[in-house]
Amino acid sequence: MALESPLSIWTVTDGRAGIENQALGLAEAIQRLTPAEITVKRVRFRSLFDRWPNALRIAPDAMLTADSDRIGPPFPDLVIANGRASLPFSTRLKHRSGGRTFVVQLQDPRTSLTDFDLVIPPLHDGLTGPNVLAILGSPNRITPERLVEGAGSFREALAGLPQPRVAVLIGGRSRSHDLGAERAQVLADQIAEAVTDTGGSLMMTFSRRTPVAARAILTSRLAALPGMIWDGEGPNPYFAFLDLADHILVTEDSVNMATEAAATGKPVQILGLDGSSPKIEGLHAALQARGIARPFAGRLETWTYAPLNETDRAAREVLARMRARAQADKPHTRHPTP
Repeated sequence: MALESPLSIWTVTDGRAGIENQALGLAEAIQRLTPAEITVKRVRFRSLFDRWPNALRIAPDAMLTADSDRIGPPFPDLVIANGRASLPFSTRLKHRSGGRTFVVQLQDPRTSLTDFDLVIPPLHDGLTGPNVLAILGSPNRITPERLVEGAGSFREALAGLPQPRVAVLIGGRSRSHDLGAERAQVLADQIAEAVTDTGGSLMMTFSRRTPVAARAILTSRLAALPGMIWDGEGPNPYFAFLDLADHILVTEDSVNMATEAAATGKPVQILGLDGSSPKIEGLHAALQARGIARPFAGRLETWTYAPLNETDRAAREVLARMRARAQADKPHTRHPTP
C-alpha cells in the first residue's frame, strides 16, 4: 500500500457514543498529524442476527438494519473499528481490500489477532502480541481545543459559578458494577459535604447506564448546591464541564470517563460503586501510579500531573506502521553492475 494524501479513514462501530468516540478520537488524532478525510460508518445487525457468532456471519451486509452503512468497495486507506458489531467486517477487510486497507481494531477483539494490522486494547486487558499496542485507558476525543469549543454556549453560565467547580460524572450499571439506592445516598452525602466545605459548585451529568432510582436520589440531594445538573435534555455540557472543572469526580465503572478526565490534567478522584472488576481496578492502580487519580473519600484534593495523552501515542504508532508497510511494499530497483 502507498500512503496517499489525504488519507481516507473509516471508523466502523455500532454508533454507541462510548464505542464510536474511541474510534473517532484515534481518527482525529491521526488527522492532526497528517491530512486525512474521516468517514463515520455505523453498522447494526437486525435482532435475529445480533447475537450470532462472527464465524456464522459470512454475509454480514445482508444481516444489517436498513439504516446501517454498507462496508464495501472502494475501501479506504485505513479502517479503525471498535466493538462487537464491527468484527464481521474488520476481520475480513484485509482480504476483501486485497491488502490495500490498513485495519486497526480497538479493544480486545477476542479472536485471531492475525486478522488485523494493529490491535489497540487497554493495558488492563493484558493482551500482547507483535501487532498489539496496549495503551492506558481508551482512545478519546479530548484536546484543549475541543474542550474550549465544547464549553461554547455554556461558558457564560458556568464560568461564574463559585470555585472550585466540581465536575461529577456518574455512570452506573455494568457487567461488574452497579449504583444502588443506598450507594447513591452515600455518594450524594459525600459530594454535598465536599462541595459545601470548599464553598464551591457542582456540575453533574449522568450516563444512560445510571439507574433511575440513583439518578433521582443524587439529583434530589444535590439540587440545592450552586451549579448545574444536566437532565439529558438539550445540548450536552459534558465537554464544558471538563473544560471548566477544577476537580473531576468519576464513578469507577467507566474506563472512558476516567480516561477522558485524565486527559484534562485536572485532579481526578474515583467514586466507589457496588461491585468490582480486577481489570478496572488495574486501570485505577495505573492511573494512581502515574499521579493522575486518587480515590474519593469525601474530601476534595488538589495536585498536578501531565495530562494523559495515549491517543496521540497510538496515532503516531498507526502512521509509523502504515509507512513501514508502504516502504516494504515498494519494488526494489536493481542497479546495473558497472
